[in-house]
Amino acid sequence: MNKHVLFIQGGGGKEDYAADANLVASLQEALGETYLVHYPFLPNESGLDFGRKKQIGKHISLHKGEIILVGHSLGASMLLKYLSEIKTRKKIAGVFLISTPFWSGDEDWKQGFKLHKNFADKLPKHIPVFLYHSKDDKEVPFDHLEIYAQHLPKATVRKITSGGHHLNNDLSMVARDTKSLSKS
Repeated sequence: MNKHVLFIQGGGGKEDYAADANLVASLQEALGETYLVHYPFLPNESGLDFGRKKQIGKHISLHKGEIILVGHSLGASMLLKYLSEIKTRKKIAGVFLISTPFWSGDEDWKQGFKLHKNFADKLPKHIPVFLYHSKDDKEVPFDHLEIYAQHLPKATVRKITSGGHHLNNDLSMVARDTKSLSKS
C-alpha cells in the first residue's frame, strides 16, 4: 500500500505550478514507488488567502488514512496557517516546509497570509515538522528560517548552503527525512 504525500505549490499561477512540478518530480523519484505524491493545482481565488485554507482542507480530506504534507514557499506558509487555524482529524505523519516566507507587516495584501502570534501553540503537537531553506534564496530571505526555528524549537531545521529558492530542484534531502518517519 502506498504512502500518500500532498505537495502544496508555491505561488498561485500556472507558471508557479509548472516551476514546482520539478520539485514534485524530484521528490517522487527520490521517494520511490512506495510513496505517491499528489500535486493538485491550487488557483488563486478571491479572498485574502487566495482560498488556500479551503483548498488545502479539501485536498487533505480526499485522502484516506495517514498523509504527509509538503509545501513550497507560499504553499508552505499556507500549510502552517491551515494547521494552526483549522482542526483536522486526519492523521498527518509529518510536515515538510521548503523556502517558507514569514509574513509580517501591515500591508493589506499580506493579512490573509500572516500567522497568528501564537500559531506554534495551535499546531498539533505530535506531528514532526521539518524546515528547509537555502542560504542563497533570492525570493525568501534566509533569516525567515531563523524566525520559524525560534517559533518551532522542536522542528528539524535544514540549512542548505546553495540551491536557491527551489533547492536546485533536488528534494532528495526531503525524501530522506520523509522515509525516516517510518523508521521511528
